[in-house]
Amino acid sequence: MSDELPRTGVTGRTSGDNPVDGVDNSPPETDISTVGVPPEGGLRGSDLARAALEAARASAKERGARGARKGVAGAAGRRRRRRWSGPGPDDRDPQPLGRIASRIAADRGWAERLAGGQVFARWPKLVGEDVAEHAQPVALSDGELTVQADSTAWATQLRLLQRDLLKRIAAGVGNGVVQKLKVQGPAAPSWRYGPRHVPGRGPRDTYG
Repeated sequence: MSDELPRTGVTGRTSGDNPVDGVDNSPPETDISTVGVPPEGGLRGSDLARAALEAARASAKERGARGARKGVAGAAGRRRRRRWSGPGPDDRDPQPLGRIASRIAADRGWAERLAGGQVFARWPKLVGEDVAEHAQPVALSDGELTVQADSTAWATQLRLLQRDLLKRIAAGVGNGVVQKLKVQGPAAPSWRYGPRHVPGRGPRDTYG
């Protein structure tokens, strides 16, 4: 009995260069496009991190480029809008309240009455505290200001200071508002009592 094993369909040598049983045993061809890329399912943690970092960098670079283009366009638009503004003051610009009030007063003929009101409201500043303590304005009509003094002596003093007082008032409220002063002394006491009285000579020297 022979020790040789029976051959099972081997038709030739079994080297890597020759087929065995009709099967091609040559090494498989390598795809050049997948060189260096780990097989699917075999990615390591470092490979995933590197791929994520590269993707993040590319996305940030793209966003930065878009933002720069948008910023340049926005700045140019703002410059264009600024060029649309007028080169000088415009009636549509915000106006100071005092200027608007003065314009309305002039249009409606209130300027004279407002100026007269300033004479009464600012009297101590216009004529000085000393004069204001002894004399007060009581009426203003057609440029004539009536001032009443608290004593005959102060009435006389105001008549002497009339020119200086007119200059002070004009400097404070404007020229032409007060053109003349009419100074009155203290009011004389009334001797009438009751609803009825008899016409007569009026107050006389009844004290001696």
